[in-house]
Amino acid sequence: MIKVNRQGEVWVFAEQHDGKLEDISIEILGRAGELASKLGVKVAAAVLGENVAESAEKLIHFGADNIYLAEHPLLGYYQTCSYAKILCEMINKYQPQIVLYGASPVGRDLAPRVASAAKAGLTADCTDLQIGDHEDKKSGQIHKNLLLQIRPAFGGNIIATIINYDRWPQMATVREGVMPMPLPNVGRKGKIIRHPVHLTHSDLPLEILREHKREKKVNLKTSRIIVAGGAGLGSRENFRLVWDLANCLGAAPGATRAAVDLGFIDRDHQIGQTGTTVRPSLYVAVGISGAIQHQAGMNASQKIIAVNSDPTAPIFNIAHYKIVGDLNVVVPMMIKAIKERA
Repeated sequence: MIKVNRQGEVWVFAEQHDGKLEDISIEILGRAGELASKLGVKVAAAVLGENVAESAEKLIHFGADNIYLAEHPLLGYYQTCSYAKILCEMINKYQPQIVLYGASPVGRDLAPRVASAAKAGLTADCTDLQIGDHEDKKSGQIHKNLLLQIRPAFGGNIIATIINYDRWPQMATVREGVMPMPLPNVGRKGKIIRHPVHLTHSDLPLEILREHKREKKVNLKTSRIIVAGGAGLGSRENFRLVWDLANCLGAAPGATRAAVDLGFIDRDHQIGQTGTTVRPSLYVAVGISGAIQHQAGMNASQKIIAVNSDPTAPIFNIAHYKIVGDLNVVVPMMIKAIKERA
């Protein structure tokens, strides 16, 4: 079992590829700083890789007080066994009380392995993190300053708060895009602590010859305007209305899971609990009923315009502007009006 210091730091596993930090790690670091401040401890990041010291320093600008750096040629490519071994060593040596990971393919693979070795709990796909107290109803004991791990449950129909007061460090993976990106402070100072790495090829069951990462066709996270379509559009051909409206607005096209599953558009455009979480300045929802799983991925949008023929559609409960009507009539009218004003 990994040793635990209940007054230890709040850690973020800082994921990187080819020396480039993943946005999700920086997003989590911003919230980790808030948690650490409430606990009165430092916030830190663990960085593993090859020749990643320069990237590690950038984390200080985004709020890290300490950077725990493990560099080795055999950490150049992510592999479960080698990364889990080194991260467990680091956690055991420096004893953080909280360790957070991005809910990325790497984070979802690494976190359970480390949690199992630590005999600690792990909550997956959190959408919020807070610090709070918990009273044990049986004993009456109050456990203070626990990590409240908040995530959708039962298909997104409820929001569950999960705590762990007897198996630490407290660990969670966090969904991408649910936390705002912190602003960098290039004048900020921090400390880099190099962790000695002892790895051999026997620690790596696979030999990776080359890594290929497919670039997404659209970057929904950074889009200021999004036009998203749902199953209500009826067909892939009719989904052209979403593309046309998006082109007029200089927007990114998005979609619900139902629209993706029906083959109207590919999965890179999916928004919601099982897709990308977005927070644009303007979100136009076309033919989207507004299931809670979709709302979870876009309800932080600054302005929401919804077009739906059903006046009772749940999307209207969160929309700022509501248009009840046939999308086949309304959307062409919107496109015509935009072009006339251009």
